[in-house]
Amino acid sequence: MTFVGCTMAEAEEKEPVSMEESTDESEHFVSVLPTEVQHLVKEDESEEEPKLKYERLTNGVSEILQKDVASCMTVHEKFLALGTHYGKVYLLDVQGNITQKFDVSQVKINQISLDESGEHMGICSEDGKLLLYDKNWMNRWKPSVLHEGEGNIRNVKWRGHLIAWANNMGVKILDMISKQRITNVPRDNISLRPDMYPCSLCWKDNLTLIIGWGNSVKICSVKERHASEMRDLPSRYVEIVFQFETEFYISGLAPLCDQLVILSYVKEISEKTETECCARPRLDIIQPLPESCEEISSDALTVRGFQENECRDYHLEYSEGESLFYIISPRDVVVAKERDQDDHIDWLLEKKKYEEALMAAEISQKTIKKHKILDIGLAYINHLMEKRDYDLAARKCQKILGKNTDLWEFEVYKFKEIGQLKAISPYLPRRDPILKPLIYEMVLHEFLESDYEGFATLIKEWPGDLYNNAIIVQTVVDHLKKDPQNRTLLRTLAELYTYDQRYGKALEIYLTLRHKDVFQLIHKHNLFSSIRDKIVLLMDFDSEKAVDMLLDNEAKISIDKVVEELENRPELQHVYLHKLFKRDHHKGQRYHEKQISLYAEYDRPNLLPFLRDSTHCPLEKALEICQQRNFVEETVYLLSRMGNSRSALKMIMEELHDVDKAIEFAKEQDDGELWEDLILYSIDKPPFITGLLNNIGTHVYPILLIHRIKEGMEIPNLRDSLVKILQDYNLQILLREGCKKILVADSLSLLKKMHRTQMKGVLVDEENICESCLSPILPSDASKSFSVVVFHCRHMFHKDCLPVPNTAFPVQFCNICSAKHRGPGSAILEMKK
Repeated sequence: MTFVGCTMAEAEEKEPVSMEESTDESEHFVSVLPTEVQHLVKEDESEEEPKLKYERLTNGVSEILQKDVASCMTVHEKFLALGTHYGKVYLLDVQGNITQKFDVSQVKINQISLDESGEHMGICSEDGKLLLYDKNWMNRWKPSVLHEGEGNIRNVKWRGHLIAWANNMGVKILDMISKQRITNVPRDNISLRPDMYPCSLCWKDNLTLIIGWGNSVKICSVKERHASEMRDLPSRYVEIVFQFETEFYISGLAPLCDQLVILSYVKEISEKTETECCARPRLDIIQPLPESCEEISSDALTVRGFQENECRDYHLEYSEGESLFYIISPRDVVVAKERDQDDHIDWLLEKKKYEEALMAAEISQKTIKKHKILDIGLAYINHLMEKRDYDLAARKCQKILGKNTDLWEFEVYKFKEIGQLKAISPYLPRRDPILKPLIYEMVLHEFLESDYEGFATLIKEWPGDLYNNAIIVQTVVDHLKKDPQNRTLLRTLAELYTYDQRYGKALEIYLTLRHKDVFQLIHKHNLFSSIRDKIVLLMDFDSEKAVDMLLDNEAKISIDKVVEELENRPELQHVYLHKLFKRDHHKGQRYHEKQISLYAEYDRPNLLPFLRDSTHCPLEKALEICQQRNFVEETVYLLSRMGNSRSALKMIMEELHDVDKAIEFAKEQDDGELWEDLILYSIDKPPFITGLLNNIGTHVYPILLIHRIKEGMEIPNLRDSLVKILQDYNLQILLREGCKKILVADSLSLLKKMHRTQMKGVLVDEENICESCLSPILPSDASKSFSVVVFHCRHMFHKDCLPVPNTAFPVQFCNICSAKHRGPGSAILEMKK
């Protein structure tokens, strides 16, 4: 049995339950249209998803209803039993095909009920009898009267060992084992005709009976009576646990988990005639509460002939195993079923909620049968493209298309057809999978025609093996013919050349563009052989980086080659040689003579440091250049270094007129004749005399200078200068006296230390020998007396081995150290035993 949720082609073969618009947004109105009047119906605009789906039961049912009118039905897991107004009962398979037929009564069958085994069937009709049919061994049904005599029986339901039936007075429950009637539940609203608003019954389980009558619902529980309470009472009793009223008349009941499915009869006012008329029956799902109920969903069904039907003409039956609900009306039998995940996805797709549908399919991919994740995803992409949300559509391609290269290429062409290749370009796969090169080339051409920056970004981000590099290079070259100075295209062409390993061409472009990556490119690909003739360009671009790179890779590009290439650019030559000299004073020694001119021309502040640090610089050449350019300080240094201090001093005095510098120079040379020259030059210049008086006190005797000063010459600050000379003299005296005291104290301290050291004991053992006879210093026989002489120089002698002192020199000396006379051996340590 199939249900709603089919395609339009399938709808032509089936009789579907279609949706009609509701005036109440909380309801889902479902129309079951007869085959002969099927037409498109306006979709439900509510955002709430229906709980059930519907299908008309056809086959044998259609055959029966062409001749008879359905009055009731019961459902077993193996078959169906349909009762008619003409007193017949038809047994049908679950597809609706007729298997057996019984002529039960001459009047309308009100209800049929089966036990769980399907071997017993209870039937009630308008003749007021409750018949029990038992199935015998010949597969025939044998009838017997179970109850009669209390008027027409309107409904009967069998569950386990309990049978419940309803007549005009109320509901009876019979225990089939004890054959005892358990209880009688009277009907509430006696104002309603029981024949027009019959009782509806259903068992939720073996002990819970649900009763619907008019607009009242009671949920009854069958319980065991305590033994002490039995007496003559039945062993069971019924307790009403829930009771509430509805806003409609009840035509049928069925349980759905902890909820209820109610088939309700509705009347409404006709807009045309303004009179009360029968509306479509509704199938509601409600949540019972202790004293009320909450509506979960509501569907209005357009069954055949609903305009002429009454409340008594509808019945609701259900199959527990499959959660199937059968709506029976005189001319129609409709089957309702809980919507599964496929139906849920159908509804989401119908509402164009593709994102949710895709997520639902992914979660339930093992249970869904009708839908495929890929199909939903493709529909989602198409929907986004129809909405012109091209970026989101392209983004979804990554997840939906996965590694399917055929689908990727198909979708790319769809984007191309609508001129949106740019939108999908960021999301094209670049590894696993890789599409045909033509796809990537097509996208690159699109960018080249309209967006150079976007094209450059793709070239930078995409691996070069995605497309035919030669084709793209040629295309870029063609574009550069129209715009040869376009920096974006040039930069991109350089990247293409780099990938193609045409590093020379790439390097030329980078240098032309002065691109920051040029040095990185050289290092990365070891392009030093390619830059031998491009050193000037590199230096023009960034001399500091270029020089560092050249010096770091001296083995690959020699110093001589660099200097040669820079011959026509001396300012750059100087930068290179200067950096070389700072790294190593000797590597570029052959160019030191050249560097003199370069420093003089381009870097005067560093000339003097260069002259001082270089040991390979020709001094005569340097002096010539400095004299030509009148570089006084450099000339003074060179003259001094060449030994011509007097000329250097003369230049300081005559050219610089700087007495302090002259004095400093004289101090450095520490030459008396130089001081004499300085005094002679300064003697007729009062400011110079003042400078000399203030500075030469520690190098030249000041009286010599003072005696040479001419009578009457005015010398600025003479008094202060004389005071300073005296202070310097006093300071020298104090320093000398202080040094003398320190020297005497140190000498005395050292003398005492030496005396203490010499007075210490000396170890004499068997290893020591006499320095004269070279025999052991100690005798082998310790009992014999012996005499040993130990000098402070630590030389040891037997006393007998030393010469006898005479009257002129009573003090003995170490023979070894005697040449030192009063040296370390001048004193004696004499040991006697």
